[in-house]
Amino acid sequence: MPKADSRPPIAADRGGGSAATLDRKLGSLDGAAIVVSNVIGGGIFIVPAVVAQLAPSPWAMLGVWLVGGALAFAGALGYAELAALRPRAGGEYVYLREAYGPIFGFLTGWTSFVAGFSGAIAASAVGMAAILGRFIPAAADTTPILSIPLPFFSLTLSTQALVALAAIAGLSVIHSAGLGPGRIVHNLLAGVKVTALVIVVALGFSIGRGDVTNYAGGGSIELSNWVFALIPVLFSYSGWNAAAYVSEEIRNPGRNVPRALLMGTAVVVLIYLSLNMVYLYAMPVEDFLNQSIRIGDIAVERLFGSGAGGAWAAASIVMIAASISAMVIAGPRVYYAMARDGLFFGAVARVHPRFRTPVVAIAAQAAWSGILVLTGTFGQLVEYTGFAVVLFAGIAVFAVFVLRRRHPSETRPFRAWGYPFAPLCFAVACLLIVANALRENPATSGAGLVVIALGVPIYFWMRARNRRSRAQD
Repeated sequence: MPKADSRPPIAADRGGGSAATLDRKLGSLDGAAIVVSNVIGGGIFIVPAVVAQLAPSPWAMLGVWLVGGALAFAGALGYAELAALRPRAGGEYVYLREAYGPIFGFLTGWTSFVAGFSGAIAASAVGMAAILGRFIPAAADTTPILSIPLPFFSLTLSTQALVALAAIAGLSVIHSAGLGPGRIVHNLLAGVKVTALVIVVALGFSIGRGDVTNYAGGGSIELSNWVFALIPVLFSYSGWNAAAYVSEEIRNPGRNVPRALLMGTAVVVLIYLSLNMVYLYAMPVEDFLNQSIRIGDIAVERLFGSGAGGAWAAASIVMIAASISAMVIAGPRVYYAMARDGLFFGAVARVHPRFRTPVVAIAAQAAWSGILVLTGTFGQLVEYTGFAVVLFAGIAVFAVFVLRRRHPSETRPFRAWGYPFAPLCFAVACLLIVANALRENPATSGAGLVVIALGVPIYFWMRARNRRSRAQD
């Protein structure tokens, strides 16, 4: 049975790294900004068309987004209790390790490194370069400059890849240089992101060429399809747990981490509902059914004219940069925590003595994301392991029950509201989504399970390697 983690935050690694510790400088608003930036990505501009196919009625569509938001908030409540109880870097890596054992924590961290964060960063960076091509055509040029064939894939360098690599490297350097500059840049990007979306909603309803009659009508709804529509919606909400990864760097974590998680998630739910309402104001639900991608782009052009497309594209670049920034902050804290426990390469636990950031972990993530850009394999990895995001989040929230039973008398600075109903609803919803993914896409989900399972032998290798290293010391 794993023992409760009552140790004070440490940063000395088992591989001879520096004894510097992470800097506790972030506040609840900083954490909320990480949540908002991490959640709001391309999903809200694409998924509404998918939802409309399953729930072709305006109010049924809005209901799906509202229920999905309520489930995300229930998940955030569970993470808020866990993060306040174990305010350490790493997010669900820590919670799964504490509740179920180190191998479960390792598998979530392994998946995050291989695909969860790194793959999403690569995909976002390439997408940002493609949008930048609207203003600088060369930025989206995929013509190979250099190609290096390898046994199972090739490394292909193009202008688009160079732009993507520059975005990854630039944000990684900024966030390596300390929480001071990193926080300023990220909060600026997050502020622009939220402001742009709020402006679209406010101007859309005030001067946009929309029609309130679009909220009436629509097709018939089957309950099974409506429930099925929750799956892509919950995927769009994924990332609400981002502040938990940096809880070791948030001041007064027992109070501020729950605030960050709940504020950030609430803001996202409000923005998502508002955007869907303005989409419906811009076009009837029937038009959603004819659009396969980027409903947001189409809605902006219908509301404000084709000339607004350029401004929206520019805003999209900033919004994607904010998402990358959030993942560059969150992901390395997982690998840092793993290395500190001796379950990753020891150097990854090193904290820069001046900047107080996990610089090696940030560099490792940037390097792997760059490789995924050059190989073009990020799309498959993200698709394969997409269900794992929901799987590990559901298991982590269920850890609330495990740790309450195992340590009933331990002080909890925050206790999940609506317990046991709220966390149980979230955990069950995650279980159903994963089961549906396995049923509907067995090949894709099976490939994802293989990726996760590959972490098992690596876990035992890392553990044995750490034991040998400790024995030599």
